[in-house]
Amino acid sequence: MATEPNDSAYDYYDYGDAPNSTMCDYSEWTPSYAVIPVLYMLIFILGLSGNGVVIFTVWKAQGKRRAADVYICNLALADLTFVVTLPLWAVYTAMGYHWPFGVALCKISSYVVLLNMYASVFCLTCMSFDRYLAIVHSLSSTQLRTRGHMKSSLAAIWLLSSLLAAPTLIFRTLVRDAGTNRTSCAMDFSLVLTSKEQENLWIAGLSISSSALGFLLPFLAMMVCYCFIGCTINQHFNTLRKEDQRKKRLLKIITTLVVVFAACWMPFHVLKSADALSYLDLFPATCAFLRFLLLAHPYATCLAYVNSCLNPFLYAFFDLRFRSQCLCLLNLKKSLHASPAGSLSSQKTEAASLATKV
Repeated sequence: MATEPNDSAYDYYDYGDAPNSTMCDYSEWTPSYAVIPVLYMLIFILGLSGNGVVIFTVWKAQGKRRAADVYICNLALADLTFVVTLPLWAVYTAMGYHWPFGVALCKISSYVVLLNMYASVFCLTCMSFDRYLAIVHSLSSTQLRTRGHMKSSLAAIWLLSSLLAAPTLIFRTLVRDAGTNRTSCAMDFSLVLTSKEQENLWIAGLSISSSALGFLLPFLAMMVCYCFIGCTINQHFNTLRKEDQRKKRLLKIITTLVVVFAACWMPFHVLKSADALSYLDLFPATCAFLRFLLLAHPYATCLAYVNSCLNPFLYAFFDLRFRSQCLCLLNLKKSLHASPAGSLSSQKTEAASLATKV
């Protein structure tokens, strides 16, 4: 019995074509046509508002921005670009994985989702490396941590993310199921295929490479950075100066972002990699395993999406400076309607002073 089409823009595969899938009974599997769209729309609302506030706060912040603030702003931009596409995926899921928006939006929406995945993890990796240089090589890294180098690294992040997500633009298209009269937004490798074995290689290869480049390797790089940072802190920061306290506070924020990112994305990448290995006959594709994938995959995907709306709340909870800047901007906005124009300059001065002290 064929399964439902894949419900995620991240997928390079369809479980209905998985090895031995036609020999399995999926009658007990009921797709989450109601629950998943509601979760998508909730993530859309929270992510749109939260990441919008982050971008506006960093853009309007008075005084010199930290390097971490610029990376955080780009991380929020990647998340914001992605959550804008979630209403499309919510409708797609609610309609039983039928895509009514045309091939252009199928390609673009899928591309934006993958672009967000790569840009987010690369921004976190650069933030971690920046903390490594600032703490482990605080004296010798001054020339490396310039604004010019930071702009170059951001340009490299977006260029590399754009290139790695490019296969989605090429292979994503509308696939029509004559039996159900349903059109899905799925990967189609017919342009490069001559046999079923080649299709399995393409599916497995793209899936494993995206998990390796978009999660495993950056996560390992971040862990190496934090191991060196932890050793340095234990050795040299026993008696903390004010500057060291600021470094540790910023380190705590970035570490929290990395841990939450890993917690949200790891289940998705584990499931996707296990399925990809089954296409290479390196993992047993039993009926129980395929049924588990069908049940767990929509929720693992949703958990990965949740990461895009969590980050702003983490900033507000852990970063005193960010929180004070938000409050200052809100107070200034209120003053435009409640205060005389002559007092506005003094309020801006007080707000800037508060933001720089935290």
